[in-house]
Amino acid sequence: MTVKIKRSIPYPLYYCICEEIFPDTLNKVDNQKDKFRYMGQPEKLKINRKIKKIIFPGFRRDIEMPYYIEQIARGEHVLQAIRIKTGDVFGFVKKEYIFPVEDLVVAYPVERPVKFTERISSFEQGPTSSYSLNLKNTNVATGIREYMPGDKFSWIDWKQTAKKNSMMTKEFEQEKSTDIILILNGINHKGLNVLAFEAAVEITVSLMEVIRKKSSQVGFLSIGEKTVFFPLHHDPTKMEWIRQHLTRVQPSGEYSFPVKLKEEAMKMSGGNIIIVITTNMDEAFRQSIKQVKQRTKQVIVIFIQSNRLITKHEHTIVEQLRYEGVVINVLTEQQLIQNTIEVSVS
Repeated sequence: MTVKIKRSIPYPLYYCICEEIFPDTLNKVDNQKDKFRYMGQPEKLKINRKIKKIIFPGFRRDIEMPYYIEQIARGEHVLQAIRIKTGDVFGFVKKEYIFPVEDLVVAYPVERPVKFTERISSFEQGPTSSYSLNLKNTNVATGIREYMPGDKFSWIDWKQTAKKNSMMTKEFEQEKSTDIILILNGINHKGLNVLAFEAAVEITVSLMEVIRKKSSQVGFLSIGEKTVFFPLHHDPTKMEWIRQHLTRVQPSGEYSFPVKLKEEAMKMSGGNIIIVITTNMDEAFRQSIKQVKQRTKQVIVIFIQSNRLITKHEHTIVEQLRYEGVVINVLTEQQLIQNTIEVSVS
């Protein structure tokens, strides 16, 4: 940052103290993955930022004061004013004035490396798991075509080759992109862990980018005070809209997330894979996930919370959902401080 001061009259000033007045949103630090070491005590990341610099302008009309803001937390931060103090060499006269100067600092959510323990893909004949996204489904032939260099010998259709007196090979269904919808629980609730919510946002934006790069269609649903849906897409420009939303989003609303989840699931196509990212679990959540699972190909839940803050009741719900066939990923500080985060999809 650089504060620039222009004076109309070169009146000699012995000293000048410049102070940036920071908003409350900047009174916490974000030191990348290391912040999750304090996941059980998020209040330790709060600080009182102060930037004061003293300069000796003399007769100068143009003054510049550069400074740095480090470890900025995710969000949009509005810098609103600068305080200037000055006086004479003997300290008899002191002047102070606050200049309203508005500027915006935007910190996007951190994107983390995410590794799927099993890649998601599907074929026209139904859902399946595959470690190779771009291979063809050689079990279902849909037609024939002329032989091309690189075709496998086993693909040759000998009957059609004899009929047409030309080398013909079978044509197979091309593997289609998997339709995946990410759902973020942005509802505010009693005892919400703000650092766990930050992790949920980071995991969401990271999964969006990873899935998009794997050529799968991915949509995003944010449930909070307002429900925002970004449809399934391949367009990378729409990823910027989602990134901007995840930059601004904060826990809000007093609605029941399980109820809103069921309402939104009823509007979705039954052929999607649903990934739910949440920091809270209760019995109503379990019941909603069971109903969503009946309407979709697969449901994956990513539960994010500090290990010491996960209750016995939440442990029980995790085990019950696993028993009912739901894929559950529990991410605590132990996983979040790793360089690469692993997410199981089966």
